[in-house]
Amino acid sequence: MGFKLINLRKLSVNSNKLVCLPYSTSHMTSLRVLDVRLNFLCSLPEDLENLIRLEVLNVSQNFQFLQSLPYSIGMLISLLELDISYNKITHLPNSMGCLSKLQKLTAEGNPLVFPPVEVVEQSVEAVREYLSARTNEEGRAWVSPRKKTWLGKLVKCGTFTSETIPSSGSVLEEHDGFLLSDHRSLDGFTYPRYAGMFSPRRIFTPRKTFLRK
Repeated sequence: MGFKLINLRKLSVNSNKLVCLPYSTSHMTSLRVLDVRLNFLCSLPEDLENLIRLEVLNVSQNFQFLQSLPYSIGMLISLLELDISYNKITHLPNSMGCLSKLQKLTAEGNPLVFPPVEVVEQSVEAVREYLSARTNEEGRAWVSPRKKTWLGKLVKCGTFTSETIPSSGSVLEEHDGFLLSDHRSLDGFTYPRYAGMFSPRRIFTPRKTFLRK
């Protein structure tokens, strides 16, 4: 679906019994609105950061099925509204501190413990500051290789300063050896030096062709 509907601006599949979205959804880079409420979603695609024009994301009312959000949600650089209400989410990813354009966050009906409910009820800005602070703390401590790659990306959003990253610079060097599959993130959006690699033709070619090149 995502490889064909690359010019689609609004996708509304609410009130169905979907348990997942195809990975190719992350290639629909013209999307402005994504409405997947009232389904049985257990997760969202990992590579949401490719939806660089997405302004409204509604994943509400998936009830006990949706228990977490992908770390990549913090890279939705154009996101204005996010509705995650009435799910089973207990933790918001630290990366959401990078959502600088977010104006509306609806999170009621979740058993949130991080950030605390009292922080979420204050304002979007309070949530953003809380998560940004935790990201800074995490950047100074040892984190998993998966989180390290995200720390490098979040620097581009100004979530924390270069002082947070160890001076050895291993984050970007580690990323150099990361092998992308056909549905992994398009790092050209966050690492300018990779931009030349990702022409539309190369992005949407099958995996074997991509790896051979």
